[in-house]
Amino acid sequence: MRNPVGSHVPVAGGLARIGLGYARELGAEAVQVFVANPRGWATPAGNPAQDEQFRAECAAEGMSAWVHAPYLINFGSHTEATVERSAESLRHSLRRGRDIGALGVVVHTGSATGGRPRGEALAQVRERMLPLLDELADDDPFLLLESTAGQGFSLCSRMEDFGPYFEALDFHPKLGVCLDTCHAFAAGHDLAAPQGMALALDLLAATVGEGRLKLVHANDSKDVVGAHKDRHANIGAGHIGEEPYRELMRHPATEGVPLIIETPGRKEGHAADVALLKKLR
Repeated sequence: MRNPVGSHVPVAGGLARIGLGYARELGAEAVQVFVANPRGWATPAGNPAQDEQFRAECAAEGMSAWVHAPYLINFGSHTEATVERSAESLRHSLRRGRDIGALGVVVHTGSATGGRPRGEALAQVRERMLPLLDELADDDPFLLLESTAGQGFSLCSRMEDFGPYFEALDFHPKLGVCLDTCHAFAAGHDLAAPQGMALALDLLAATVGEGRLKLVHANDSKDVVGAHKDRHANIGAGHIGEEPYRELMRHPATEGVPLIIETPGRKEGHAADVALLKKLR
């Protein structure tokens, strides 16, 4: 399929039982989950029976699965405890991703805290993240970098920022990109302008190379372009609008790349967003 469309789904009560049940009600063709509290450092063991059921049902339905790592992870932090916990948390998400058959694990690119120079923070990213990439086998999930909306001292918010980040990690073969459309728009890429989406995707491909874009977080934006605010809106209800998503799904860089929504509202709103993106496709 050119672009499977899916959603982030709740999993409290069972990955397969709750998560896939929710996905089916939306008509999702791909699914993203948390495997730990997104706002904590806990690294819970999975439920092997639910893991196996989740893997089997995703395979039977041809539904790709993706994991989002916790939000607290920051390999650019000046605090050693945060960096230690970040490594432990990301290793856990990658391991759990393998357990459930996920194709990729999404992690935010973080920021340089404590007034440290950007280069110093990227050197630390290399020191602590590269070993995790080297631990991955060929059939393990990809590690997907997700840029931020550009708040504070973000290490990666614009497409060109992926360049130094990928260089710091030696363009590792298990490294990829998750493009969040709301974040890119907030960081100053005018995706709503004519050909704006295509230009941004061209720049991304020129920066990291072809085939590195593995996943798109399809989120409209409640705020104007360049606002550096990470506030998602439902597709077509924000400042990006519908047409750029049609443009996105026609671009060579997105061939075969799933779109996952992380939009506001509950099941009805999510189902409407999935249906709209399928229509635009």
